[in-house]
Amino acid sequence: MPKSLALSAILLLAAAMLPGCASPAASRPHGASASSRHAPRVLLFTRTTGYRHASIPVGVQALRELARAEGIALIRSEDPALFDDASLARFDAVVFLSTTGDVLDETGQAAFERYVGKGGGYMGVHAAADTEYDWPWYGRLVGAWFDSHPQGLQTTLVRFEGDATTLAQDWQVTDELYNYRRNPRGTVKVIATVDESRYRGGKMGIDHPIAWCHARLGGRAWYTGLGHDAALYADPIYRAHLLRGLRYVTGRADVC
Repeated sequence: MPKSLALSAILLLAAAMLPGCASPAASRPHGASASSRHAPRVLLFTRTTGYRHASIPVGVQALRELARAEGIALIRSEDPALFDDASLARFDAVVFLSTTGDVLDETGQAAFERYVGKGGGYMGVHAAADTEYDWPWYGRLVGAWFDSHPQGLQTTLVRFEGDATTLAQDWQVTDELYNYRRNPRGTVKVIATVDESRYRGGKMGIDHPIAWCHARLGGRAWYTGLGHDAALYADPIYRAHLLRGLRYVTGRADVC
């Protein structure tokens, strides 16, 4: 090998070994293929243009604590201007925490579609399903839109499915229990259901999904309908449930 080529090869190898250097594939920011070489970054979006949940501050704090323990950098904002290509590229995933109503304009919607299509992660909590009813793509992303809920908080059993059964068996929960406009099973991987026979006001029957995930639109998506009541964020099983979501959408785990 000529000396000039040998020297070039050595310099390239040395550069690759320097801290912070990575191949383009390894440095790709989006969660679906995020490299373990960098700390994931998550945008926590809490904008509301409809009903505003009193539990949002408690939910923000819980997610901050979970992210910190997991080594995830979490940035909370209600600024829709962050939904452009350059800003979203800084994040491995975006969490919609009890957002309501129309939270993005058409420009932001288009940018978010591109972001997820390129592998960006999405995590929705509770009223994330009560958001953007006029945006069909978002309906496919969240999995199912909110339809109604019984009056007040009610208590039932949550049954986890698949890999999520490691969290608990027949977990008793008191929360606002959403009915959805359709049953998403068949288009998503359901990870938890609620038992309608134990409370009043359920409208989905014997199969009532309350949490699910999918990767149908290019990136990973994870949703839980639980999280209305602030007290739930102190429950260790619920916190473990949220952590599984964070890990899945940031690419830290392949199971949801």
